[in-house]
Amino acid sequence: MRALKSRFLTVLGPGLITGASDDDPSGIATYSQAGAQFGYGLTWTMLFSYPLMSVVQEISARIGRTTGRGIAGNMRIYYPNWLLQAIVFLLLIANTINIGADLGAMADALRLIIGGPQLLYVALFAGISVVLQIFLKYSRYVSILKWLTVSLFAYFGTILFVHVPWAEIARGLFIPTLSPDPQFWTTVVAIFGTTISPYLFFWQASQEVEEEKANPRRKPLKKAPRQSAHAIKRIRLDTYVGMAFSNLVALAIMITAGATLHAGGVTDITSSSQAAEALKPVAGQFAFTIFALGIIGTGLLAIPVLAGSAGYALGEARKWPIGLEREPLKAKAFYATIALATFLGACLDFTPVNPIKALYWSAVVNGVVAVPVMVVTMLMTARRDVMGNAVVPTAMRLVGWVATCIMTLAAAVMIFQLLY
Repeated sequence: MRALKSRFLTVLGPGLITGASDDDPSGIATYSQAGAQFGYGLTWTMLFSYPLMSVVQEISARIGRTTGRGIAGNMRIYYPNWLLQAIVFLLLIANTINIGADLGAMADALRLIIGGPQLLYVALFAGISVVLQIFLKYSRYVSILKWLTVSLFAYFGTILFVHVPWAEIARGLFIPTLSPDPQFWTTVVAIFGTTISPYLFFWQASQEVEEEKANPRRKPLKKAPRQSAHAIKRIRLDTYVGMAFSNLVALAIMITAGATLHAGGVTDITSSSQAAEALKPVAGQFAFTIFALGIIGTGLLAIPVLAGSAGYALGEARKWPIGLEREPLKAKAFYATIALATFLGACLDFTPVNPIKALYWSAVVNGVVAVPVMVVTMLMTARRDVMGNAVVPTAMRLVGWVATCIMTLAAAVMIFQLLY
């Protein structure tokens, strides 16, 4: 049994980390707002989005494992340079803003627990993140990220301290309810924008490449088709477990907010730290502390993913030496991108920029960037010059195109709301 457990944990890697990082502080704020405003009425989105995000992430992972390059690296070879540069530019902007918002939420959560200067905590968390990525060996760094996923169990813990009407939750989860309220659809768009984000595509594909380089026996599936069956089975298990974990955590947050904040008449939550603070008078000090600690833990997990995906995308676009397994002096530009994205994100917390507006604009940019990235990714999966004999099955591509159409619609809704 112990050997089986150890093997299972070894299999889990890029997919688990990617799924867990999806529940970053900005995602926590989105799920908290959904639960506070609509109770359990939007829990069905977690069931609906699960197969879509799982397939898209598995496709991203397959591209990395099959070609030995990340998404940006393949785009550089097979698609126009202007498209690649535009996508990377928008990704860098969105990730930097998201990093700043997450750092602010983490610092605010720590301030709520122990007091002290929030801006000092912003600098501290940013520094820890950069140091871990630059100076730790890849295997040790990945181990830390895996352990940080444990912090998300905090949100399962909060359910134990609140009254949960399971019958109502079951109705909300399995019987979708729709509303003509514009705010309802804005929240639905925000949920999809949070669960299906472009930085997750770039990160998981690049991590498959990293895992491949770290194991001399692994070769790109395009060159070593005999490895395909085992590799794809591992990717699928890793991805589907990771995405299930992500959505279960999101569901726990929505249930907690619905059972406490919504039930108590608190319907306007604009940040993850505000959600934690609002829990205190409703669910008690212990539930508040667990929720706040979860924000810090998931932030420490998400910020490296945000900064790392920016480094991979820009590095592949510019043909730089990239990879967390490289020594700092052998990938200077790559690590400089990670440090700069984290530094600029932290700087946003020292300006008058409203963090909530920053998160909103980050979601808008992410929603817009996701569409061309998903379109190009789906086109790649059917190209034999890209994937060799490891092209993605038709059924999986169909689900991927459904997810792409939904994200296109979501982006159109966001743009319409901005203009009108």
